[in-house]
Amino acid sequence: MFCNSWNPDTVSVPLVPQNLMNFDWLLGLQDKLWEAPLSNGLRPCVTPTAKYRAFLLLSCGIHFTCLASQGGDRYITVKSNGGLNQMRTGISDMVAVAHIMNATLVIPQLDKRSFWKDTSTFSDVFDELQFITTLQADVRIVKELPKELGSVPRARKHFTSWSRMGYYEEMTQLWKDYQAYHLSQVIHVAKSDSRLANNDLPVDIQRLRCRALYHALRFSTSIENLGQKLVERLRSRGKRYIALHLRYEKDMLSFTGCTYGLTDAESEELRVMRENTSHWKIKKINSTEQRRAGSCPLTPKEVGIFLQALGYPTSTLIYIAAGEIYGGDAHLSELTSRFPNVVYKETIATLKELREFANHASQTAALDYIISIESDIFIPSYTGNMARAVEGHRRFLGHRKTIIPDSRGLVKIFDKLESGELKEGSPLSHEVLDLHKNRQGTPRKRRGAPLGIKGRARFRFEDSFYQNPYPECICATKNTTE
Repeated sequence: MFCNSWNPDTVSVPLVPQNLMNFDWLLGLQDKLWEAPLSNGLRPCVTPTAKYRAFLLLSCGIHFTCLASQGGDRYITVKSNGGLNQMRTGISDMVAVAHIMNATLVIPQLDKRSFWKDTSTFSDVFDELQFITTLQADVRIVKELPKELGSVPRARKHFTSWSRMGYYEEMTQLWKDYQAYHLSQVIHVAKSDSRLANNDLPVDIQRLRCRALYHALRFSTSIENLGQKLVERLRSRGKRYIALHLRYEKDMLSFTGCTYGLTDAESEELRVMRENTSHWKIKKINSTEQRRAGSCPLTPKEVGIFLQALGYPTSTLIYIAAGEIYGGDAHLSELTSRFPNVVYKETIATLKELREFANHASQTAALDYIISIESDIFIPSYTGNMARAVEGHRRFLGHRKTIIPDSRGLVKIFDKLESGELKEGSPLSHEVLDLHKNRQGTPRKRRGAPLGIKGRARFRFEDSFYQNPYPECICATKNTTE
């Protein structure tokens, strides 16, 4: 077991001279814990370049209205896949693909076959009119196919993951092929996620992806209103709060094969779930190897130790942005014993307010997303789709403080705690702070794949575009900001 001899009510900070240990010093230290990194004058920039605007002006005239008729006989229908944020980024990719292929985009269908079996439609989650009108100068978007095409067979296409501009320019040949064979000019895209490369795309395509994600894909009015209301309630409770994406749900633990800290019965339950989920291809997973590789979510106990080592006091208000925690209070208590001021949407919203979102995972995830974006600090326990999307959005909005745990490094530290080689308090704090001094949302350009990684494998190792849209959608000069 971890050593628990350290008083959790003591702020974990490096040792300082006694004459500095006064209230003002501690108050200043606490303020520093919440400070966002310097943004160095960087601002969001999604305005099209002069070259792109000149093209639109030449093609469409001063009001950019020609796109309303362009691509009128070529349609792309999309079946989004995954959870909320996987769908959001996938839809943003499809906006750019439709633009490249000069096609009309039909409002995408949302995933109804994933783990949550959510029946939400596009308009249940997003503001449909906002989506259509915000992008009207870039791509024609319609709510549904024309009636005469509704029952016509569609060409089903699996676009290659992480493709570049040239791939989709070649795909425009499909329109000519279909026309030659008198086929319906409707392409159905079966999967939308990660269809565009992270890098080596024209800046205007990258900015179009940002306009789609950050401006056009606004949540529905009911979601936006409740989300902002819950943020206000959190502010009234503690002024400042941490949004913790505690990815410790049953499906995540089963999918990753991470069983550290679980009972034999719980581990077996997760194994059976993984075995019975047909679309999860990997069945046999070594939990120990997964954890050592940093591929497991931090446990609630590990999160508590991590937050204390960073210096946050036990009074810190923490919002849990997640679904149902596996094992319930039995596991969550290992966090709340250290940080009792923990809340969820179910504790700050009324039953009446949540009733319309019940059994709709995408809509409740959208509430978590809003609260996470607006938080003073965002910390994910696992780098998944939501963690990457929130990190990128917070960078876009001015590099709001986002602490990304170094899971692989932390496992080594936690193992030293468990063996007694390391004690909680200043020694632990020094190690954790040093490990995370450059992992708090400081501005940096998107990272490529490590040296030596070649071919398509590099796409799995480089930063996601939506995790860090700098430099294409984040600029320094005023004339390119919005």
